[in-house]
Amino acid sequence: MTMKTWDISESLKLYHIQNWGDGYFNVNDAGNLVVYPERSSGPGIDLTQVLDEVKNRKLKFPVLIRFQDIIRDRVIRLNETFRKSIEEAEYQGQYRGVYPIKVNQMREVVEEIVDAGKPYDYGLEAGSKTELAAVVAMDLSPEALVICNGYKDSDIIKTALLGKKLGKKVFVVVEKLSELDHVIRLSKELNIRPLIGVRSKLSTRGSGKWESSGGDFAKFGLSTPEILKVVYRLKEEKMEDCFKLLHFHVGSQITNIRTISNATKEAARIYSKLQKMGLDLDYLDVGGGLGVDYDGSSTDYDSSMNYSLEEYVADVVYSIKEVCDAEEVKHPHIVSESGRAIVAHHSVLVVDVFGKIQMTEPDFKEDFLFKESDDEHEQVKKMREVLESLTTKKLLENYHDALHLKEDGLNLFKVGLLSLEDRAKIEQLFWTICKEVSKKAKSLRYIPDELNDLKKDLAHQYLCNFSLFQSMPDHWAIQHLFPVIPIHRLNEEPTVDSILVDITCDSDGKINKFIDLREVNETLKVHPLESGKPYYLGFFLMGAYQDIMGDLHNLFGRVNEVHVFLDENENDGYYIEEAIRGNSLSEVLEWIQYSSPWLKKEFKKVVDEKVRDKVIHRKQGYEYLDFYQNLLSDYTYVNYVDERQNVDGMLPGLTHSDLDSNPGSTQEK
Repeated sequence: MTMKTWDISESLKLYHIQNWGDGYFNVNDAGNLVVYPERSSGPGIDLTQVLDEVKNRKLKFPVLIRFQDIIRDRVIRLNETFRKSIEEAEYQGQYRGVYPIKVNQMREVVEEIVDAGKPYDYGLEAGSKTELAAVVAMDLSPEALVICNGYKDSDIIKTALLGKKLGKKVFVVVEKLSELDHVIRLSKELNIRPLIGVRSKLSTRGSGKWESSGGDFAKFGLSTPEILKVVYRLKEEKMEDCFKLLHFHVGSQITNIRTISNATKEAARIYSKLQKMGLDLDYLDVGGGLGVDYDGSSTDYDSSMNYSLEEYVADVVYSIKEVCDAEEVKHPHIVSESGRAIVAHHSVLVVDVFGKIQMTEPDFKEDFLFKESDDEHEQVKKMREVLESLTTKKLLENYHDALHLKEDGLNLFKVGLLSLEDRAKIEQLFWTICKEVSKKAKSLRYIPDELNDLKKDLAHQYLCNFSLFQSMPDHWAIQHLFPVIPIHRLNEEPTVDSILVDITCDSDGKINKFIDLREVNETLKVHPLESGKPYYLGFFLMGAYQDIMGDLHNLFGRVNEVHVFLDENENDGYYIEEAIRGNSLSEVLEWIQYSSPWLKKEFKKVVDEKVRDKVIHRKQGYEYLDFYQNLLSDYTYVNYVDERQNVDGMLPGLTHSDLDSNPGSTQEK
């Protein structure tokens, strides 16, 4: 009987690529990950070819690759889906979406969204003074909305009012009652009639990790009595005509379609009642929450969603229409603030694996510690007997015997009755037994939990050149799941169970939760590392929040990034428009008040002192100073390739370029 050979269909199934990929990712016959920026109907880009160009440009890993055409496709799909649903429902209002820039404020990202959204009058949302300053400067279409959310001081309100004066449709959304007085006062001082929105605190709660964003105890929004106070106050000031938008938001990444339907109907009812009170509202803003299926399971699990884009849009449109028709009021223009669904798919973080940590070596029998000796302790001999007597019928008993022998051996070592060599033998024999037990357990009809857990204990730790805290903070902070897969060798069977560890000095810097359709996996299937050959992993759906929320743990800065665009006139069907280098050591150190001039001066003091004391020669002083100066301009991540190229111990990159212009810099004093 011949064994089935591995092919790309097996990899597609194993990593669920076609479930979470939404048509943007596939695998070619060479086993390489291919990106389809216009989904599967459009041209594809071999990700390994992009990496080759990245390396030709002398950019080091990790590298973030942005496929800007995916952003454009997401904007178009959202707007076209609303257009189609509005047309089918004979809905009387229009769709006026906005992108909340808090999800990813990078200028290149926002500019792409603005450009793709111009034909649809697609706008922007800001939630802070800094964000609003960026948004009001963007070249939006005249009918596009600018939604100003979040708590506001006088400067924010004034900026919004000036934006309206300059011809932009800037809505100041009142989040708390005290803001209304500031809006009224400043609008009178500047003689500008404001566009006012009110955020309603719905009783409907969200679903998923962010369900507490809604409900009675939500951080933002006005209760029903407070909304009525706004109405009465505006009528007193003869400004009720300024109240044009009702807003609500029940949370990010809404996992359950029923939540969307229930919240929309509740808000539509409030809108209708306000209309009947004589308020001529034009817009109903349904907020954000449109989810992304990170694990591909199409469920209401935190990392998924049990609905499609089409179902989401239809629920919003028909829910509002149903309520408004029943109340016999006009259909409002629909505003949504989808961010995650617009930008998540467009960026891929590619990291290089530069080593591994494992509990057992590939071939222990060749290890001198494994070999039997006459003087080894009785505990070692007993452990050998367990290994030699392993049987499928007694796997759990064999495992327990080995576990007890290991614990007893450690106790003997602590009281001085076991040598270091014998302790090492016991440990290696124990992990060899565990490996064999785990292998034999696969043939069992029922695998006991303890033996199932061995898979995690025996997993190899693949050392990845990145910082979890900088590039993937949501996984660390809230255990959010992201698809992680090899980007090449997908025509080969991955036989290694692994967890991924980063290069920070923090035990939390690891990924040990991975996507699956039915459960959360604790290991990731990867390929064995090949000596002298690179191995690359891709972290996908990284475009929402991860760019902005990353921190400086261990002072690892932003990564290198490249922006890729489709172009049928190019040989490979694409081009890299821009390469943005990640932070250097000096840039990161500057943020925490270590200026480069100060560091160089202080380092030079140390070098000069050692030259003066004849601890080092003057030429060595030149080399040390030159090395340090080059170091400050280097990338903050590990360059293990260069380390291998300098195995002779020589310091890399010593050019003497700057020191030669100042030959007296290390003179003895």
